[in-house]
Amino acid sequence: MNTTGATKIAMRGAGYYSSNTVGAKAVIDKVGDLVVEAIGRMPAIADAQPFSIADFGAADGGTSIDLMRRMVEAIRAREPDRQITITYTDLPHNDFAALFRLTQGLLGQRADKPLADIPGLFIFGSGTSFYRQIVPDGSLSFGFSATAMHWISARPCMIKDHVQAVGAAPAECEQFRAQGLADWDTILLRRARELRRGGKLLLANFCVDEAGRYLGATVGVNMFDEFARRWRGLLAAGRINEAEYVNATFQQFYKTPDEFAAPFRDANSPVSKAGLRLGHLSTIVTPCPYAADHLNHRDAAAFAKAYVPTLRSWSETVFAGALDPARPADMRAAILDDFYGAYEADVAQAPDGHRMDYVHCLMEITKVS
Repeated sequence: MNTTGATKIAMRGAGYYSSNTVGAKAVIDKVGDLVVEAIGRMPAIADAQPFSIADFGAADGGTSIDLMRRMVEAIRAREPDRQITITYTDLPHNDFAALFRLTQGLLGQRADKPLADIPGLFIFGSGTSFYRQIVPDGSLSFGFSATAMHWISARPCMIKDHVQAVGAAPAECEQFRAQGLADWDTILLRRARELRRGGKLLLANFCVDEAGRYLGATVGVNMFDEFARRWRGLLAAGRINEAEYVNATFQQFYKTPDEFAAPFRDANSPVSKAGLRLGHLSTIVTPCPYAADHLNHRDAAAFAKAYVPTLRSWSETVFAGALDPARPADMRAAILDDFYGAYEADVAQAPDGHRMDYVHCLMEITKVS
C-alpha cells in the first residue's frame, strides 16, 4: 500500500478491536455457511500439499477465529489427515501480538481449545498489504476477507468538507471511485497469482447496495455525516485547525455490486484473463447489534457506552492521524477523547436513530486456470 499522503490504517490494538466490533463478527458468522459450502465443492489437492488459508486484513483475529475453526473442521471432515496452514495478513503496524495471543489461547475467553493446539494446523502472520502478493504463486487454497478491502491504496485527493467519499463533492468522489476501481483490479490480480487452480476467495466487502445503503446509513442518523459535523465543530471551536480538519479524510471507497462484478463480466479484462471467475454475488445488511440491544433494554447510557467504542475501534486512527504531530501527545489524546466523548454523550441524550448497520457485498470467486 502506498503510504504517500496516506493515513495510517490500523484497528485499535490490545484486543480492543474484536471486543468492540460485535457487528463485524456477526457478519463473518453469517457468511460461515457460504464458506463451508464452497470448501465442500473444491477439488482435491495433491497429497503432499497443505490446505492453505489466508485471512486478508485480519486485525487481531478475534472476529474471524470462529470461522477459522469451522473451516478447519470442514477440511478435516473431507480429509482427516490433511495438514492446514492459516496465514493472517494485515499491515505492519497491526497488533500481531494480540492476534498470536488469541490463537494461542492467551487472550479472551478460553471456551474452546486454542486454535494453535489443533494438530496439523500451522499458523503464520504476514505484515503485508493485500495490495501486494503475500504467499507464493499457486499455493493458496482459500482466501477470505471481511470488512477490509474498502481501504484503498492511497488518498487521491483530500475531501474539503466531509470525511468520507460518501459525502464528498462529485469531483472528489470521482477521484476516489477511480482509485477504488483500479485498486480492486490490483487486489484481484495479486490473489490470482496466489491461488492454486480450483482455489477460491470468499469476500465480504463494504458496499453501497442496490437501495443506496452503506455502513451507518441505512435508516436514522447518518454516521459519516455525524463524524463530519462533529469534526467541523472542533474546527469552529478552535480545537483543531483547517489543515487538521481536511486531513481527516478516510482512505476508503465503497463500491456498488456492479462495480465489484465489472472485471468478471468483461472476458477481456486482466482479471478474467488471469483465470478468476465470479460465482456467488449478493448483498446483505447486518443490523447494528447495539441498537438491537437498546430496543430491549432501553438504557440510553448503556447503549451509548457500548455503541461509540465500536465506531472508535476502526475510525480513531484516521482522526488521530489528522492531528498535527507537533501537538503534545496528551493534547492530541484529549482532543480525541473529547470528540468521542461528546458523541457518546449525545447518543445517550437522544439514542433513537443512531445505529451502525453493516452493508456488505458477498462474492465467491474461483481460480479456474
